[in-house]
Amino acid sequence: MPRGVGVVSGVFALVLGLLCFLGVLTFHFPAYLTTPELRRSYDVDTMRQVLFWAMVIAGGVSLGNMVLGRVRWLSAWAFLSVVAAALLGGHKVPVNDFADHTPYVGLDWFILDLLGSSLVFIFIEKLFPLRRQAVFRAEWQTDFHHFIVNHMVVGFILLATNLMVHRLFGWAVRGGVQEWVKDLPFFVELFLIILVADLVQYWTHRAYHEVPILWRLHAVHHSAKSMDWLAGSRQHILELLLTRTLILAPIYVLGFSKEVIDAYIVVVGFQAVFNHANVSVRLGPLRYVLVTPNFHHWHHSQDDEAIDRNYAAHYAFLDYLFGTAVKSDREWPSDYGVVGDYVPDGFLKQLAFPFRWKG
Repeated sequence: MPRGVGVVSGVFALVLGLLCFLGVLTFHFPAYLTTPELRRSYDVDTMRQVLFWAMVIAGGVSLGNMVLGRVRWLSAWAFLSVVAAALLGGHKVPVNDFADHTPYVGLDWFILDLLGSSLVFIFIEKLFPLRRQAVFRAEWQTDFHHFIVNHMVVGFILLATNLMVHRLFGWAVRGGVQEWVKDLPFFVELFLIILVADLVQYWTHRAYHEVPILWRLHAVHHSAKSMDWLAGSRQHILELLLTRTLILAPIYVLGFSKEVIDAYIVVVGFQAVFNHANVSVRLGPLRYVLVTPNFHHWHHSQDDEAIDRNYAAHYAFLDYLFGTAVKSDREWPSDYGVVGDYVPDGFLKQLAFPFRWKG
């Protein structure tokens, strides 16, 4: 990525401008574009101020780049995004009463997740870098496309998953078990929900590696040749749906409390991004208990000792228990990606890849 020509600031302005445009749309159609669990905690005035200053920053950066003659095509699109947001009402769009039980797409979750993840994890990666690599490293566009699609349809995915789980596993619900689980202390229940989810995730993940038809889906995730906060978003949408259904099933059957499920979602969200991040973190002896970036980087490696190892997502001790933990004299792996590099680059090509690959 060339330096000093405004590419980084241009991409920043474009992404922020597009988020402003999407933010205005959520103000216009909150019943269909916002997540019910999130909208209850919003302070509308605060959100308006955030939207206003985001428009000011995106517009100012893009306009400055155009005046200076830096990546004018990129900056022009960023500026047009801000103008479109302003023409649609900007931060002054009124929010009236609306129905609370409509089908929705979690556009607000996508906006908050992208802003939060990029700001926090890019900062951490620059503070504790494992490898020197640009923010906009090779193939970042592919991972960003996965991020957009997988987060934009998360509402539909969760709705479909909930329907499937309730229909398939409703018969297994037992009130006594659920009451026992809900009576557990908060941190014991949190440990248990993560353990249950990770046991399901471990064996599901292992199946993705050992069953050829499932590997066709999972190979997309492993095709990333660079590791950073965005790399974890590279995931085939069918794998996302299947994995979430299988993990949600025991959580539903066991009846974990809403507070614990909310805490679990925070843990999952953080680890899913952090463990792919380009950070030099090992956590000492804790790395034998918890999954860390070091542990998960080995899982993505092409190195011989790393193939089909380190399946756990949260508790590293599961791999030591089942004999699938990486054994190496080196602290970090050298190369990432699929051995043979046969997965194509590009979101649409990777979406079609599992159904075309004959190897």
